[in-house]
Amino acid sequence: MLGLLSRTVKFRSVDIMVHLYKSLVRPHLEYSTSIWSPHYEKDKVLLEKVQRRFARLFKDLRFREYDERLKILRLWSLEERRHRSDLLELFEIVRGLSAIPLTSFFKLADRSAGSVKPTRGHAWKLIKTHSNTDIRL
Repeated sequence: MLGLLSRTVKFRSVDIMVHLYKSLVRPHLEYSTSIWSPHYEKDKVLLEKVQRRFARLFKDLRFREYDERLKILRLWSLEERRHRSDLLELFEIVRGLSAIPLTSFFKLADRSAGSVKPTRGHAWKLIKTHSNTDIRL
């Protein structure tokens, strides 16, 4: 989609290109990231490479650092967006706004004697349950 965008649009106004990128390219990169979010660094780099290529489409920005280009274009890195979507998904699960029950992935920390120190005084300490891939019964 980015190649199609760069070949077909000749007048590259920053605002127009950013809107086109956000509506045509980025949905392909972020599809179901709360489910399949990349674990390996090589996969994260491959995804981020697409956004890097987009940021280099503008002649004025080609020789700047990637982070500086993102600030000028008012974009977040894809990894920051994945972290944000993960936090939003967790918020929905904890508050009961999602169809996924909290107990399927987490349990609340037991605040009884000595199991978990009650730091910072809140009751929303989550413990990730261990997954088991052994399907034999």
